[in-house]
Amino acid sequence: MAACTSGTDIVSTPTRAPQLIQDVPPYICKFIPEEAFRLVSGVTRPLAERTAGSTESGECWAPDTAPWPLQVNWLQADGETGQEHLRFLMTDRRSVYTRHSGVELPTELGEGMAAYVTNSPLADQPYRVSAKFGCGDEDRMIDIYLAQVAKGRDAFKDMTELMRIAQKRYGKLYNCTPGT
Repeated sequence: MAACTSGTDIVSTPTRAPQLIQDVPPYICKFIPEEAFRLVSGVTRPLAERTAGSTESGECWAPDTAPWPLQVNWLQADGETGQEHLRFLMTDRRSVYTRHSGVELPTELGEGMAAYVTNSPLADQPYRVSAKFGCGDEDRMIDIYLAQVAKGRDAFKDMTELMRIAQKRYGKLYNCTPGT
């Protein structure tokens, strides 16, 4: 039996491992390290941000163009009415994310999912991660929406890391301990 060879050596070059997301300033939209956002999204143009709301409930988007490459929403539940509202929002997101083959977040990040949501009014920012988590004695919720993820990146892993950092930053900024 004869072996087939091309007469030239085939040299394999290993694929470079993706860079790790790091929690280093400066931050965009209070919670997301700018360098991490650029790494995950591949966005290179200058960033600007616009924020609306308060410490309890707000949203930020960056840069100030449509579609927004980054949007971050945060919400704090006050009292039973606020808790009920957060449960309603998380149930709604879970339903949408599940229909789009979303994945559960690790339990230490609270109740949450990440998904790639296409073919809907949400398609301008299809990469989405949402989590309801305890911080101090109240539940909080953070949503992170991305318009794109850079080629070669693991969108779900990266969105999970961005959520981990956002919750940690939330705790620092609003004097509470995530996961409690």
